[in-house]
Amino acid sequence: MKQCKVVRGGEGFHGKQGLDYFAGISAESSGSEGICMHLLVMPPGAKAKAHYHEAHETAIYQREGSTSFYHGPNLEHLDTVHQGDFVYIPAGVPHQPFNPTDQVAKALIARTDPNEQESVVLL
Repeated sequence: MKQCKVVRGGEGFHGKQGLDYFAGISAESSGSEGICMHLLVMPPGAKAKAHYHEAHETAIYQREGSTSFYHGPNLEHLDTVHQGDFVYIPAGVPHQPFNPTDQVAKALIARTDPNEQESVVLL
């Protein structure tokens, strides 16, 4: 029988996208087979590299602050995400999040790929 596991926060990793993620649930941290969940803290002015996730969906909950992100085939759409908002990003959709504010922003991110960075494709 598989076992439950508690993953203590604190440690993290620097993603291919250029942002820092804090420890969460992944194949690497817990043996997860179908989900990955991390905390993302974006300092003021932070901007990810444009990318997409080739084989998995992403769900985001904006815990604190607000951010913006470009998305679409040519990054032609712009949306602002406020504290308490949820965001869904389908597999294969290019996007580029950034923090245009002078406040730290925190988001909880869940993906349908258990591996932390496996299907990230930089544009």
